[in-house]
Amino acid sequence: MKLDPRHLEILAAIVEHGGLTEGAEALGKSQPSVSRTLSQLEARIGAPLFKPGRRPLQPTDLGLALAEQGQAVLKANAKASDLVARFRTGHSGLVRVAGTPIFMDGVIASMIARFQQEIPDVRVDQSYGYADPLIERLRLGTLDIAIVPLRRSRVPADLSFQPILQGLNVVVCRENHPLTRSKFITAKEIENYPWIAPPADSPLYKDLRRALSNIGAEDFRISCSGGSLASVIGVLTGSDSLTILPYSVVFMMKDHARIAALSLDIGHPDRELGLLVASEAQQSPAARRFRTFVHAQFESLSRRIVQHRKDQLWR
Repeated sequence: MKLDPRHLEILAAIVEHGGLTEGAEALGKSQPSVSRTLSQLEARIGAPLFKPGRRPLQPTDLGLALAEQGQAVLKANAKASDLVARFRTGHSGLVRVAGTPIFMDGVIASMIARFQQEIPDVRVDQSYGYADPLIERLRLGTLDIAIVPLRRSRVPADLSFQPILQGLNVVVCRENHPLTRSKFITAKEIENYPWIAPPADSPLYKDLRRALSNIGAEDFRISCSGGSLASVIGVLTGSDSLTILPYSVVFMMKDHARIAALSLDIGHPDRELGLLVASEAQQSPAARRFRTFVHAQFESLSRRIVQHRKDQLWR
């Protein structure tokens, strides 16, 4: 026999509140409609649910057992409603985010941690990639947000790009590197040290070639290439090698990594780091909430970077 869950909910309210009128008020229904529902349920079952002639109403053993099931239905409905509300407000769900490895590891990872402290029920699916393949994933719907450096002129017309940080790179070395003691670093001094090169297909690799050309260091050697940010930092801090990194990454690591940024003008890339997404309508509430959170985090980071550069020449 299949029973209507709504009838069980009404029975539970009557038992819990001690009467038809009280149960109807708790449910926001009229007393006659609740009475009719009770009669329908008893007719369906073929047995009384309340002991006849008792005031206040006293449920039979069957009535009490079915009321317990009605309470379970009420709790399940309340839980389901809460789940839907949390999903609609972006407090639960899935966010698929990808970006360039250096930024994801050096900056975005800590932002994901802060986001999940505030919104613990949103799962963040993080991956790596550069602009072109990530653009295709956005179009295919297998990615919600790409965090990539782009020139405005390269932003596809069918996607939306929200800039979050102006491009700014620096030459980086270990703490107490000989070059940190030079007041004016020359190209000749630079050429005495090997370089750690970013992955050859990364925008940062092109920045390295351009930076070395800008400072006149045509004769340079690469001692190590590719690798993760952790690998680059490991080689950097254990040798006299140099590398190029986004200033934001170096700034985020300044309190726990033994590295220094050299006061050397290498020119800045003509692009911005930004949040690249498909249409707003295709985004889940969790993805929209994550995007808003990351944008606010970068606004704060940008202010701190600007203030830090004003306060001191960090080396």
